[in-house]
Amino acid sequence: MPPHASLVDTVANILHVSSDSAYRRIRGETPLILDEARELCAYYKLSLDQILNVQGGAVMFQNVRISPKNYSYKKYLTDIIRQVEYAGSFSHKEIIYLTKDMALFHNFYYKPLIAFRYFFWMKSIVQHPDFSNKEFEFSCLSDDIEKLSLDLSTAYCKVPSVEIWNTECINSAISQIEFYKESGWFASSADIKKIYESLMASIEHLKQQVEYGCKFMPGENPEAKKTNFRFFYNRIILGDNTIIVVTDKMKTVFVNYDVLNYMFTRDENFCDPCYADMQNMMKRSTLISQTSEKQRNIFFGIILNKVKERMKNL
Repeated sequence: MPPHASLVDTVANILHVSSDSAYRRIRGETPLILDEARELCAYYKLSLDQILNVQGGAVMFQNVRISPKNYSYKKYLTDIIRQVEYAGSFSHKEIIYLTKDMALFHNFYYKPLIAFRYFFWMKSIVQHPDFSNKEFEFSCLSDDIEKLSLDLSTAYCKVPSVEIWNTECINSAISQIEFYKESGWFASSADIKKIYESLMASIEHLKQQVEYGCKFMPGENPEAKKTNFRFFYNRIILGDNTIIVVTDKMKTVFVNYDVLNYMFTRDENFCDPCYADMQNMMKRSTLISQTSEKQRNIFFGIILNKVKERMKNL
């Protein structure tokens, strides 16, 4: 509940009872009937099984799926910004990101890459009708989408985080550019070059953040930032785009699917083992932030060379 809300008034409104009746239910003098428990759980998106400690083996996730009619990309970005800012409001907080793609937050440093990612997602993933027969143009990126994209990366920079990458994580970004190139959705090779240069700049900026062990936006002074970034080079497995947000109150696991869409849960029986698995993954990976300069150069050298090889073919 928001800090200013009254528990009694909220319960009374949800259950359509008087304040006295709400008080009696809160104090436990009047037991909740099943319908009332269901109303409260539905309103706050809680699992009644979890509250009653029913061990059924099922986990309740909330689903977030972009839809041109029901849930816009703009709303999608706005909600993720709010979630990141909410996590950052706690005294203890950390975001742990095991990724198989270029982590979402690192796509939003430079306009050409922001524009391409937005166009690709709208055209090929969301299949928005406004993009069905359009050729790529940098002007497809509206000012509000660009601002929200930058705001999301800025918000992420403020929250301590751990990222676990593999050298394959860059492949999907390259494949998307190459697919559109071969499909004839670019007006010129100059546009493709700008996108690849923006991708290179994003990777090089990420490398700087890893070197300093802190997150910052392009143009900011890293020496003025607090250490808040641990980066692991994982040679063992290709991750699955799982994010765990840990605060002093709870753990939340976000599971990505279909490129942009995701589900999340706060079920302790699911979140605690996921958190333990992440800790084990870190132990089996190489920490390359602020240390292991040789391994850091090898890791980013492999990724940057993949992009350079594609640029040679333009």
